[in-house]
Amino acid sequence: MKLNALIDHTLLKPEATPADIERVCGEARRYDFYSVCVNTHYVPLAASGVEGTAIKVCSIAGFPLGALKAGDDRLVRDDIAGVVKAAAPALVKVIIEAALLDDDEKVRACGLAVDAGARFVKTSTGFGPPGANARDVEIMRRAVGPDIGVKASAGIRTAAFALELVEAGANRIGTSSGVSIMEEWKAMDRS
Repeated sequence: MKLNALIDHTLLKPEATPADIERVCGEARRYDFYSVCVNTHYVPLAASGVEGTAIKVCSIAGFPLGALKAGDDRLVRDDIAGVVKAAAPALVKVIIEAALLDDDEKVRACGLAVDAGARFVKTSTGFGPPGANARDVEIMRRAVGPDIGVKASAGIRTAAFALELVEAGANRIGTSSGVSIMEEWKAMDRS
């Protein structure tokens, strides 16, 4: 398995500087990660930082906080559909913040995301409570089926944990620890 090809190398901290973005892009180039994920303001800088490579640039938009918990499925679906339409043809990932939802809400959130045209669901923003875990990834994978992506994100700092999440059904890993994960992966004598 090429673990590097599953990693969205992420820097979403509000205090990130242009130098930080350039560093993350350099690391992405060095390890040939799938993408760099940055705040919207830094998309042009990240795009120039990975220009000439196959590395994608990923960003964030739209946070209808609390709408799912309030039972406002229409607002959730409409918000996601609006982002999908505005972003076309770019792929849209929907963060469901799984740690804040019960199992039924996780399934409902995944269904709304798929119905609205999202191509990925993601476990966590990384700013809230504990991030990814294998159980949530399994629930999300069952809810979306094999044709929609599942991104495990937040708190993924080791190759072993990344592999556990992939085995649970994740086909993308969001982490700010991509470099140390790949160094550990190499030490495990994997490629």
